[in-house]
Amino acid sequence: MKRKVIRGAMALFILLAMVITQSISVSAAASKFVTSVNTTNKVVALTFDDGADGANTNKILDILAKNNVKATFFLTGSGANNHPQYIKNIAAKGHQLGNHSYKHPDFTKLTATQMKSELDRTEALIKSLTGKTTKPIFRAPFGAVNSTVLSGVGAAGYGYTIQWNIDTVDWKGLTASQINTKVQTNIKPGSIVLMHTGAGAPGTPLALPTMISQLKAKGYKFVTVSQLLAYQNTSTNKTYTVKSGDTLYSIARTYGVTVSALAAANNITNYSLIYVGQVLIIPGTTVTPPTTTVKYTVKSGDTLYKIATMYNTTVAKIAAANNIANVNSIYVGQVLVIPGTTVTPPTTTVKYTVKSGDTLYKIATMYNTTVAKIAAANNITNVSLISVGQVLTIPK
Repeated sequence: MKRKVIRGAMALFILLAMVITQSISVSAAASKFVTSVNTTNKVVALTFDDGADGANTNKILDILAKNNVKATFFLTGSGANNHPQYIKNIAAKGHQLGNHSYKHPDFTKLTATQMKSELDRTEALIKSLTGKTTKPIFRAPFGAVNSTVLSGVGAAGYGYTIQWNIDTVDWKGLTASQINTKVQTNIKPGSIVLMHTGAGAPGTPLALPTMISQLKAKGYKFVTVSQLLAYQNTSTNKTYTVKSGDTLYSIARTYGVTVSALAAANNITNYSLIYVGQVLIIPGTTVTPPTTTVKYTVKSGDTLYKIATMYNTTVAKIAAANNIANVNSIYVGQVLVIPGTTVTPPTTTVKYTVKSGDTLYKIATMYNTTVAKIAAANNITNVSLISVGQVLTIPK
């Protein structure tokens, strides 16, 4: 009789534990997707992704130390296994540590259990090496993020998924000058700069001294990601009310954010399901929406008809906005106001043939563009559906 009572009590205990565990899992908040921080303070976070070799880690640490700069390093478990002393050095210098997964897989292709395994293995290894945690910040391999990823990562204890608003694309072997130019021309208060520690980015340690010096001259203060988040001004988050004809792609393009970030900020799981009158939060926007007019400088061979077609407007509207009495009389170098349009000028494009293992996120990262722009340029309605051999137009 006692055994039956004990077995019954144990079964009840196990059932209660399962209910509690499920309740915690369900209530876990999704990770917040951050590309930059909305602030007027001149603060910037330099971030470095550490991969398999970490060849330039110590060079980077020396430069940061000489300039009294604290940065944030997103670490992989596989990298920590390959160069544990480098990881110890990063922590010893007082930099913030973040989780960049164990084997650098595309998280949009993982289950929540697999995501947690990747994160937990890395966290355990980093803690054993440094005594420090990587929580609460995570950076997705390839920048591949959707609402499912944010939910899984949040459930694993990472409250923030840190993207970037300045991608130096240093892994392509850019020169120090090219890397620094990308940073200086795109810097704004609250920026997050993406760089790498590996041998594939030899220009990064060469670029850092000048980059830091020039940013300091502009009045910028260098902070870790967690310090940067403290500057977030949430009271000025932008919202947008969906109108007839809108899609997530068109809204994301207007505000310069990705479709996945927009969906995640509004808990949208089906990108095709939005409705007129729905109020959307525009995540991470310190970007001002495009104004209702742009300017165009007349080039050789241009006509008003050609320009009007480029901007999806009419000859009459351009003529009226510029006080042009004779629509055939425009001249090279003339600056025209293009009225009533938020369309940007046509840009040059390149072609890319999809290979095995590619995702739109991976391709967008390669070309320093967004998933939304590639999807729009190729009339892709489901960003998860691309096929090997498919030729994509990459808008620049």
